[in-house]
Amino acid sequence: MSEYQYYEFQALDRPLSPEEQAQLRAISTRARITATRFTNTYEWGDLKGDPRRMTERYFDAHLYVTNWGTHRLMLRLPEQTLSLPTAQPFCLGPHLDAWTTRTHILLDLTSEDEDGDWVEGADDSLAALIGVRDELATGDLRPLYLAWLSALTAWEREDDDEDEYRTRLEPPVPAGLGDLTAPQRALADFLRVDTDLLAIAAQASPAPPKKPGARPAKKELVPLIAALPQEEKDALLLRLALGAESGLHTELLHRLRGTTAPPQTAPGHRSAAQLLDAAHTLRTDRRRHAETERAAARARHLTVLADQAESVWQQIETHLATRRPSAHDQAVTLLADLRDACADTKRHTSFHQRLTRLREANRHRPGLIQRLDRRDLR
Repeated sequence: MSEYQYYEFQALDRPLSPEEQAQLRAISTRARITATRFTNTYEWGDLKGDPRRMTERYFDAHLYVTNWGTHRLMLRLPEQTLSLPTAQPFCLGPHLDAWTTRTHILLDLTSEDEDGDWVEGADDSLAALIGVRDELATGDLRPLYLAWLSALTAWEREDDDEDEYRTRLEPPVPAGLGDLTAPQRALADFLRVDTDLLAIAAQASPAPPKKPGARPAKKELVPLIAALPQEEKDALLLRLALGAESGLHTELLHRLRGTTAPPQTAPGHRSAAQLLDAAHTLRTDRRRHAETERAAARARHLTVLADQAESVWQQIETHLATRRPSAHDQAVTLLADLRDACADTKRHTSFHQRLTRLREANRHRPGLIQRLDRRDLR
């Protein structure tokens, strides 16, 4: 596969001015640029601009996907919706970073998997992921914790300092990790969060009285709005009258929710090593259980075949009577299963006598004989 890079930027809180679009055009002559979006793909070369600087200056979300395994999501939020001290405990190595500008906080979430397969549709993921920005702005910290889990897995692959694993504690554990929203599930997939590690993490996640990030009901909003200072209400109404601001609703909702309670979290008390070891144990137990189930299902299947051996032989002969290679493959699969079924039920002598007759009757069909030989049906 040749080199492939996909860049997408979106402006959500305000459209780009014609001057800003012209500045972006100077960065790329091939990109598709609108008042709200910048997209480009590269099969050679690279983007001339710095995605971090571009997101700081122009955009509220950035997606980057490559065919060598990089998945990157950057988000820009107004500084009053998420503080840097709140985000910093989740930062880990180069895979989860947070910083501020004069007006915003920016998050950089990255997953690398050079050995992984290309994820079909990964370059169309931003629409599914963008909802986590509003969730973060309204106090839901689950997206940050998911990104931390992804970074922890990468950190485990890249680092071998056992002492640091045993001393590094997890960040605050948000409520509702066992019941992710659709954008959060999309984020977990995009960042390749290990499902077993997430299951272990969710064991310490508080059960919220209502879903984190959920909008207050009307009866809750009325007294909260009434309690806002008159000067602040006037300023909000003025901004609304001057023109629609897509971020104004989120900002107001955050302001109202901020008057009631902080994000619901439990203190992080488990070390990175404890989480990773528990996830390994869960994964091993799950795989062992799955293998046991498969073996039991296989045994039941063979028992049924042994009891219906004559009917199975008829199916085999029907498949072999055709000239279709796919039918021959089906016949050989049935033969292999029937051989195992007869071996388990002490009927192998009768099976091999009939198999010998079948091979003799079809000795002039080399394709079929080769199929039988590959499955050791001799």
